[in-house]
Amino acid sequence: MEELSTADAPASIGPFSQGIIDGETIYVSGQGPVDPDTGDIVGDTPAEQTRRTLANIEAILEAAGSSLDDIVKATVFVKDMRYYDAVNNVYGEELSEPYPARSAVEVVKLPVDIDVEIEVIASLAE
Repeated sequence: MEELSTADAPASIGPFSQGIIDGETIYVSGQGPVDPDTGDIVGDTPAEQTRRTLANIEAILEAAGSSLDDIVKATVFVKDMRYYDAVNNVYGEELSEPYPARSAVEVVKLPVDIDVEIEVIASLAE
């Protein structure tokens, strides 16, 4: 097991890694719409927040030599299911077919005041 870390994505806010490589699999911890340089939340809408969240995930995957195309499973946490369509539209633009397996869950609260958080499992690029 190897820790995965990059300055191009927000630092962890607790006792967890940005990601872990285990064998040929990458596990990326839940990411949100946080600017890694300033720590500020990026985006006023769920769509803008989703785009930044996926950029953070992409940065972590790229640090392992992988990409969004290598995601096999994603879990999307949204603060309100009314945001589902906006999140889904951006998700569909940023990821490509075949789309990863995915779950979407409405949550009461996230660790910081954001509308969306996404965690993924990906394969190391071949």
